[in-house]
Amino acid sequence: MKLTIHESNDQDELEIIVKCKEMNEEVIKVLTSIRSLERKVLGTLDGKIHLLLPSDIFYFESVDKKNFAYTKQSVYEVSLRLYQIEELFGDGNFFRATKATILNLDKIKTITPRLGGRVEVTLDNGENMIVSRQYVSGLKEKIGF
Repeated sequence: MKLTIHESNDQDELEIIVKCKEMNEEVIKVLTSIRSLERKVLGTLDGKIHLLLPSDIFYFESVDKKNFAYTKQSVYEVSLRLYQIEELFGDGNFFRATKATILNLDKIKTITPRLGGRVEVTLDNGENMIVSRQYVSGLKEKIGF
């Protein structure tokens, strides 16, 4: 893949042009990643609403019928259900790890196989998370294993 950047003072907004011989899986992944950058999540913390970038979110979790987005510094309550988060970000770097969690692939540091077909992942913040047996194949597909 070749990346070329042209800076211009008369350019008002960011423009991305993708040139390819054919639309293939690699091109689709690049486009999906670019599109996911535009999406933001609204999170509530201390009565204030915050705009969260997907790249700042380590994972989403559902606890007692409430949903949360975990970042490096804080935990935000989000109004989106996990299936809605999957619909928004599942084609990018997020994947379902358990019935109650969706992880950000970009935040995974290590992957360790465990008994029973499960996998343990360590995130950049040092937190260990389990990927349930039924979702391991999705993880392998996302990372190209």
